[in-house]
Amino acid sequence: MRSTLRTTSVLIAAGAALAATVLGIGPASASDQHLNHAAPVFVQSDNPDGNTVVAYTRAADGTLHQAGVYATGGRGGILDGSMADHLASQGSLAYDAAHRLLYAVNAGSDTVTVFAVHGDQLTQRQVLASGGRFPVSVAVHGDHVYLLNAIDGGSVQGFRLDGSMLRPVADQHRALGLDPSATPQFTHTPGQLAVTPDGRNLVVTTKAGGQSIDVFPLGRDGAPSAAPVVNAEPGAVPFGFVFDAHGRLQVTEVGPNAVATFTVGRDGHLTPLGQAPTGQAATCWLATAGGHLYASNAGSASLSGFTADHHGALMPLGNTTTDPGTVDAAASTDGHYLYVQTGGKGIVDEFRVRADGMLTSVGSVTVPGAMGGEGIVAL
Repeated sequence: MRSTLRTTSVLIAAGAALAATVLGIGPASASDQHLNHAAPVFVQSDNPDGNTVVAYTRAADGTLHQAGVYATGGRGGILDGSMADHLASQGSLAYDAAHRLLYAVNAGSDTVTVFAVHGDQLTQRQVLASGGRFPVSVAVHGDHVYLLNAIDGGSVQGFRLDGSMLRPVADQHRALGLDPSATPQFTHTPGQLAVTPDGRNLVVTTKAGGQSIDVFPLGRDGAPSAAPVVNAEPGAVPFGFVFDAHGRLQVTEVGPNAVATFTVGRDGHLTPLGQAPTGQAATCWLATAGGHLYASNAGSASLSGFTADHHGALMPLGNTTTDPGTVDAAASTDGHYLYVQTGGKGIVDEFRVRADGMLTSVGSVTVPGAMGGEGIVAL
């Protein structure tokens, strides 16, 4: 693509145009100077015909512009009974800031793909087995990576970064013991896993399959305990969760359509602090932005906003309408913008987060091949 004088210039121009076509990047324009290539948003399509991660560059006004489409080398999956979110999970796409890696699950292939992140561009580094069936969520802490597999009773598999390569740890496989024949799969499979901010525990939600929040204390080597501390939540259907600025566990509960707040003890036991109803339908996913919480209500096509006081009590900020099938969401690292996947039509809705927590729509993009998809990361 690089070579003398006029001929060289023609070849360079042609090569650049070809590269732009392959990556899905349009020709340069005056507006390019307003794009922040260092703060991209990545969206997983979960396409069963071939999973992809679509990269977007964020403009100064928060709007997204497609920068590339990257095949994961695996297939997306669809749980029985699913509609807006085929994985029925939170966190199927995870960013490792310390190592500049992106992890994407391929539920239909029982694999995970590791990408190296270079601004808004990705380079595939690995595709490896998930250690179970139908991976749906990824958690990262230091050199440790954990995958949540949804089918066959659910399981957790631990991995470790060895130099630049991710490797499974043979003795870090933990079965969740859920009923593998329970139906529908959408509601009876585990929903998410994540490591507590202090690195002491691995938290897993089991939705209607276990009606519990399971907590695995982690050893110094990152190994989950042989069995979890099972915190029963009868009728709650705990689904997605985040940790707030004070390290408290905030969980969506689909049964009452509410957000519940807990502290996580060092021994893995949870202490409930309160519960705030959304008044909406299918409250399943949760995100933080600018110190506020936003619950996604798939059945109501809306976001419910909350702010927490020093004691953990949640105060409602009201509801914001989205496109149909509100699912996973992610905020820019500066907390100024919130990006929300809506699986009904494979759209990502874009919002500016005001200082008071209220949301203002700034636009939306349709993600290619992503109807029913889940998994979003914002930098």
